[in-house]
Amino acid sequence: MDIFTPEKRSEIMSKIRAKNTKPEILVRKFLYSKGFRYRLNVANLPGRPDIVINKYQIAIFIHGCFWHGHKNCKLFKYPKTNSEFWKAKIKSNRIRDLKNYNKLEHKNWNVIVIWGCELKPLKIDDTLKKTYDYLLDKQNLMQTNSSLK
Repeated sequence: MDIFTPEKRSEIMSKIRAKNTKPEILVRKFLYSKGFRYRLNVANLPGRPDIVINKYQIAIFIHGCFWHGHKNCKLFKYPKTNSEFWKAKIKSNRIRDLKNYNKLEHKNWNVIVIWGCELKPLKIDDTLKKTYDYLLDKQNLMQTNSSLK
């Protein structure tokens, strides 16, 4: 049973943002500080990635563990109220996400998914380092390919 009235629950849910979340801003600031320039929420790409680095054809999604159903994550569990609705909702989110990743990869885009739990204090340094290393590899590959021409 929910501890809030339906009206209060509705108010709480309406305040959850889809863009400019704290995890997104954290990753954006990190990337900018490392010299990477990007676009935000590019509408003409499948899934409207949170961060797009056109130069390297990289689409970055920063997913909340609950909304996208992060499997085997301590931050994800189905709510006890209205559970059938939430199971269907999260399942459809997962399916939609996979379709969007596949569409992007079919268009030769590289997809990075960063989960909210990976940006928590104990994991953030490792997550940002892995992301940075991946971007450096793409950058070096592009430079090597252009010098071969």
